[in-house]
Amino acid sequence: MDNTSIITQVANPKEEEIISSSQEKVSQSNSSLKKHRSRSIFSPFFCCFRNYNVDPPLQNNKTCSLPPPAEENSGSPKCDQVQVIPIPDSPAKYLLPDVSITDYGKNCVVIDLDETLVHSSFKPISNADFIVPVEIDGTVHQVYVLKRPHVDEFLQKMGELFECVLFTASLAKYADPVADLLDQWGVFRARLFRESCVFHRGNYVKDLSRLGRQLSKVIIVDNSPASYIFHPENAVPVQSWFDDMTDTELLDLLPLFEGLSREQDVYSVLQSLRAR
Repeated sequence: MDNTSIITQVANPKEEEIISSSQEKVSQSNSSLKKHRSRSIFSPFFCCFRNYNVDPPLQNNKTCSLPPPAEENSGSPKCDQVQVIPIPDSPAKYLLPDVSITDYGKNCVVIDLDETLVHSSFKPISNADFIVPVEIDGTVHQVYVLKRPHVDEFLQKMGELFECVLFTASLAKYADPVADLLDQWGVFRARLFRESCVFHRGNYVKDLSRLGRQLSKVIIVDNSPASYIFHPENAVPVQSWFDDMTDTELLDLLPLFEGLSREQDVYSVLQSLRAR
């Protein structure tokens, strides 16, 4: 197994290395460009809505067309005599357990890991916050992890306001120990990894309908639009982060999440923000 394949994004676009697109999130062509952005709390929200060439799946309400039973002495049915029979989706086991008593009534926030909360690399980083050993094909590799600025404050506040779930397209052998070191407060009530994603047209997609939560009360925070292509109306996008220690995006988003935590239906708020 290629060591880069355990992490959805491991390299800054400035570095001269190529990672297979089937093993990482959708690459962002302008992620290496530094742009001066307004410090308005909504500026990071708006800047990340952009078009990606990933098509959403077919609608869940599938139908099949079957000819009706042939009437007596009527011969073959006509082509326009078609009976539409709905095929119900066979629900798989939900990804999340039942809501705990402490989180009852709270909205659910699904939070990405790589390039949203941290940046990881197999190349040594002198100022790494964590160094995580990961065994791949019998060899132990060191993964160097940088924490995004203000991530500690962000996680603690989110844990107070929401039922928080870590959902990453990386493998558990890397992401689980990183989450252990990152989440010192037990913010994440559950952790979901690559096997919980849906592989759709070359991308690992986080299907929020499989969580077992009411979608109008679910928010996803992610730097990759391809990750939430099934439910873009539930997304609070963030810019990809690699090593800018002056970044304040997580801090800037807290007032928005404080408001969303009080909403019974997050769609109305997120839609109104996208319309601005």
